Amino acid sequence: MSFSSKLPASWNDRPPPRKVEIDLSSPGLAVLELEKLLFTGKAIISHADEVWPRLYIGDQCSAQNRNDLARHGITHILNAAHSKRHRCPDFYQEMMIIYLGIEANDSCNFDMSVNFQAAADFIHTALSRGGQVLVHCHVGVSRSATLVLAYLMLKQRLTLVEAICAVKENRGVIPNRGFLRQLICLDKQLFGTRK
Repeated sequence: MSFSSKLPASWNDRPPPRKVEIDLSSPGLAVLELEKLLFTGKAIISHADEVWPRLYIGDQCSAQNRNDLARHGITHILNAAHSKRHRCPDFYQEMMIIYLGIEANDSCNFDMSVNFQAAADFIHTALSRGGQVLVHCHVGVSRSATLVLAYLMLKQRLTLVEAICAVKENRGVIPNRGFLRQLICLDKQLFGTRK
């Protein structure tokens, strides 16, 4: 499968991406190939990075920095590391930020796929209304990245490889192997088996 840019027009002034070929028909091999692709991405140099117009992936620090949230005009936060012990929604109420918390473990055995549609709907609704969305977890590389990749696949109709190529140009991410397998399954559901 090859990648050609599906980035929004405003992001297309960048040089054309290199052609990427990954066979997703064998999940075991595909995970290794996707990891190699992910390792070629940008290094993490900030707490949050815009990976799609008005859509950011970040870490816990970015989600708790009121000045940065205001500077970026964040209107919606999706926390992929929500915990009932913390009072996250209260923290954002006075800032008029709409919050969605998803309790997820960064474990290969955790089924993140049950959250794909709800997360994609939340992000899509926010962006459709002109919002700015921060999706975060603790470090901002696995859980949050997985949900953003699922959003790009479900709502922007990017294949998994296209979504990874779009995100990795702006932030270094590396979903765990279990999450990558779940994203491969989503790719097959949406686009069928391709070589």
